[in-house]
Amino acid sequence: MAADPATIETLLHAALQPTRLTVQDDSAAHAGHAGAASGGGHYNVLIVSDRFAGQSRVARHRMVYDALRELFPSQIHALAVSAYTDQEYQSREA
Repeated sequence: MAADPATIETLLHAALQPTRLTVQDDSAAHAGHAGAASGGGHYNVLIVSDRFAGQSRVARHRMVYDALRELFPSQIHALAVSAYTDQEYQSREA
């Protein structure tokens, strides 16, 4: 069974205290995909947290994956992550 986006949000809020967080469930776009048979969902996460300061992109992704560890692989099959600090996100929007 796929994870509820609210569950993903709760776990990420607890672990990383983001100032901005969006979780998009893209599972419907992957219907029929081999991974969909396991019931795990496909999600796209945008997360902004100052906990990412000084961390590489790989380290940031590890932090997100660690926060969601209990949901892999049974509830999450695929996860796309965009992780920024507040400053990076603000300069991206300018």
